[in-house]
Amino acid sequence: MDQIHTEDLEFEYPIRDDDGNVIGIKKAVDGMNVDIKKGEFIGILGGNGSGKSTFARHLNGLLFPTSGAVYVNGIDTVNEEKLFEVRKTVGMVFQNPDNQIVSATVMDDIAFGLENIGVGENDMRKRIKDAAERTGLSDKIDEDPNNLSGGQKQRLSIAGIIAMKPECVVFDEPTSMLDPEGRSDVISIIKSLHHDEKITVILITHFPEEVIACDKIIVMKDGKTRLAGSPGQVFYRKKELEECRVSQPFAIEMADELIEKGLNIPKKIYDPESLSAEIVKML
Repeated sequence: MDQIHTEDLEFEYPIRDDDGNVIGIKKAVDGMNVDIKKGEFIGILGGNGSGKSTFARHLNGLLFPTSGAVYVNGIDTVNEEKLFEVRKTVGMVFQNPDNQIVSATVMDDIAFGLENIGVGENDMRKRIKDAAERTGLSDKIDEDPNNLSGGQKQRLSIAGIIAMKPECVVFDEPTSMLDPEGRSDVISIIKSLHHDEKITVILITHFPEEVIACDKIIVMKDGKTRLAGSPGQVFYRKKELEECRVSQPFAIEMADELIEKGLNIPKKIYDPESLSAEIVKML
């Protein structure tokens, strides 16, 4: 059984004028059929307005389908009696970490979700310690979260989620508001969670470099899946990516330029490390 299965998922919302009158309907997700297995690392790309964030919010019942269905471990997300179980299974980390700060200290912020799911005091202490260590926040445990850097705040958001031990975490553009150093730190944590903890990861981003390690990439446009496959299958379809307002990873663009200049660079290179290794061979 797939951990997450969407079946002809559609979601519509009303478009209103300045007076609040409905003047149209926007279909943000349009017939999405996605299967995600436990332990997979899935990347979702798409331009602004492609529907990727709306799709993400269906995966733990923050939004419900206008038509079609979403199943998490076989549970239909519209089943109100099982919604708590769905949200324990699938955690969410959002774009703006400031919107996720709820407590006066880093420790209390990590503890917030644990209190809501009834974790005992001894287990809670262990989970807070482990989550802080995992996200590099052990030395900040008594600090006010509002005094943290943007990257540290996002790591705190991740700590609060992983302390709850979900089977799957959806990261909705978690690095879009961070500087390069903060982006690198957060992506490293996400990759380690997938590799070390075997957590299913769904990473939504507009940075193609962030998903080159994924098992599968989904590219969305107009609420639909336009491309899907491994990084090697997706990232060399340049024309279709451009139509979806998604760029190729920089390493592919650079490799193509070097090939045009006559250098013997192998095709199917999409990460900087592989490109650097090929260039070193020619020196």
